[in-house]
Amino acid sequence: MVFPDESARGDRPRSVTRGRLAMAFRGPGGRVTNLALLVALLLAFATGVGAVASGSSGGRWVVIAHGVVAMAVVVLVPWKGRVVRRGLRRARHTRWLSLLLAVLAVTTLLTGIGSTTGLVRSVAGALGMWIHIAAALALLPLVVWHVLARRARPRRADLSRRTLIRAGLFAGTAAGLYLAQSAVVSVAGLPGAGRRFTGSYEAGSFDPDSMPSYIWLDDTTPTIDPQRWRLTVSDGSTTREVTLRDLSAFDTRVRATLDCTSGWYAEQDWAGAPVRALLPHTGHARSLLVHSTTGYWIRFPVRDLDHLLLATTVNGTPLRPGHGFPVRLVAPGRRGFWWVKWIDRIELTSTPWWWQPPFPLT
Repeated sequence: MVFPDESARGDRPRSVTRGRLAMAFRGPGGRVTNLALLVALLLAFATGVGAVASGSSGGRWVVIAHGVVAMAVVVLVPWKGRVVRRGLRRARHTRWLSLLLAVLAVTTLLTGIGSTTGLVRSVAGALGMWIHIAAALALLPLVVWHVLARRARPRRADLSRRTLIRAGLFAGTAAGLYLAQSAVVSVAGLPGAGRRFTGSYEAGSFDPDSMPSYIWLDDTTPTIDPQRWRLTVSDGSTTREVTLRDLSAFDTRVRATLDCTSGWYAEQDWAGAPVRALLPHTGHARSLLVHSTTGYWIRFPVRDLDHLLLATTVNGTPLRPGHGFPVRLVAPGRRGFWWVKWIDRIELTSTPWWWQPPFPLT
């Protein structure tokens, strides 16, 4: 004979186990999903900025971290989709902003994966990497709005040992997916297997005519008369002008890789005048300002002077207008936006090199 209380005690562990399994299969609740996705998006943005800025092999880990975080977002997509479907049933007047946020997030994710694998490197003539970056930048203010409008407040229990273990498992899953994707790209021989560690594809190495010539944001290629062009050189106390003929008298050669944030790179042999030859004494200067005829400028730490070159030729031929004629900067180990084109002034200043936007605004 089975007594009722014994039957209840016998059935309870099974029902509890089934309930836990069901909860695990369904994934985290809406609040936890939103918090996890917010953290993942913030990390994706931070590592994305680092990946764009990284030009030397020492920054490889930032690029890898960006890929892992992207896979974390992929893992969260199904759970977030469930949250979105529930939210759309409420017919809020701001739901179109939420839908736009979702579209931009998916666009950022797909263009990133397309560029990583090499399967989709351009869309309607636009570089996939530029679309990826533009969508991410457009996504940022919407994420801020969403955080303020749909507040998912953290709780003390979110820092429990169980939560930390789950977070570790989640991060491990994301890392595993990143490694799996990298393995598939390599084994399948997809175009992405030949990328540089920054994610860029080779284009026109040792062939300047085939090397792309992209311009940062709203710059345009200027028309410069080499006979009238002058380079202003200032060490903070004296200023002088240097002609193109003066610079052409130098023949210092540097083999360096120009790695553009548009998603391509080219290794070339550059020749010209070392910046240190024109500014042998730095005094108490803290940065070097490099200015273009277009108004574009950027600051370098003084310690970089020994590595900077004012290039007048590439692979033995004069620079083309699109590549910075008459003079462009060669900055080994830095991304393309540091390689200022159409230079008209170099100046030592007391301003710290970091006192500038993280990326040029124009």
